[in-house]
Amino acid sequence: MCNATVESAMTETKNPKAAVVLTSIAAPNAVMKAISADCRERGLDFYVVGDTKSPDEFELEGCRFYSYAAQRELAFVTAGLCPTRHYARKNIGYLLAIQTGVELIIETDDDNLPGPDFYEALPLEATLPAVAQAGWVNVYRYFTDGLIWPRGLPLDEINAPLPVLLEPQAVRIPIQQGLANENPDVDAIYRLALPLPFNFDKSQRVALSAGTWCPYNSQNTIHYSEAFPLLYLPAYCSFRMTDIWRSFVAQRIAGVNGWSILFREATVVQDRNDHSLMRDFEDEISGYLGNRKIAEALDALDLKAGTDLGTMGENLRKCYGALVDGDYVGAEELPLLDAWLTDLATILG
Repeated sequence: MCNATVESAMTETKNPKAAVVLTSIAAPNAVMKAISADCRERGLDFYVVGDTKSPDEFELEGCRFYSYAAQRELAFVTAGLCPTRHYARKNIGYLLAIQTGVELIIETDDDNLPGPDFYEALPLEATLPAVAQAGWVNVYRYFTDGLIWPRGLPLDEINAPLPVLLEPQAVRIPIQQGLANENPDVDAIYRLALPLPFNFDKSQRVALSAGTWCPYNSQNTIHYSEAFPLLYLPAYCSFRMTDIWRSFVAQRIAGVNGWSILFREATVVQDRNDHSLMRDFEDEISGYLGNRKIAEALDALDLKAGTDLGTMGENLRKCYGALVDGDYVGAEELPLLDAWLTDLATILG
């Protein structure tokens, strides 16, 4: 991307109120300590949502840590219904941040070391190269000539022709995904077969608009307030698919509202926590077999444009209803989604 386009995308100088949210079962580590220090310096709130396996003592200056016991004391319906030992308890952190009136939620994981640009959202409206009505796109290929693909991309799309970027155009980007260097977000097949570390070698910003599909994750993502309802992470599905399937639902609803999804250069370095790659592979099978079918099911829905919570909530119910009907998520998901929407309605008045 040319410098002039980058500059045009960053002309707005407003510094909105923001919070960083992550979930972790670890004691304060180097990443959390770095984020806490950065947040104190920048005046950002920092929330860490624990779980039943979190340490009894968690002391980190500038961090608002919520143990499982503390979560149970909250008035949120979500806190009582969300299953334990699941990444979706991060939803509680989103609610905690939203109720303070933040305009941005910056989310990450406890193994992503942030660079300075991690905290800097692009303006809500920007002028960027875009892709629209292109079907599946391996967006990583805009950032490197190397063989790599994002977790959740259908495997038969890895080497598909890359759509030519349209000339920079005005886009609205309330959801913004940053990449990660060294240990990018890739699936277990990549990790089992191809070398790491991997660093993206092209500085680029790309907006994916309606009719274009590419999974994005919850490891380095910024949401503006109008997209807060789309933060919802499903709990009754594979841990490896929760943020991927969230991204598909969000892309479908974003498209009907005329929004684009931003992918931007790497702003974190991941030093990945220990994983069993074969267990990851097993947990990703539902995605390998189902991601394309999920997108097709979402595409077939009759959704309404609208950013009010009522319309967004109805669209979310239709989308997750389709995932339940397809046996991708359990039927218990719908009461949990209703709890999320109830909590949002209470917070937002």
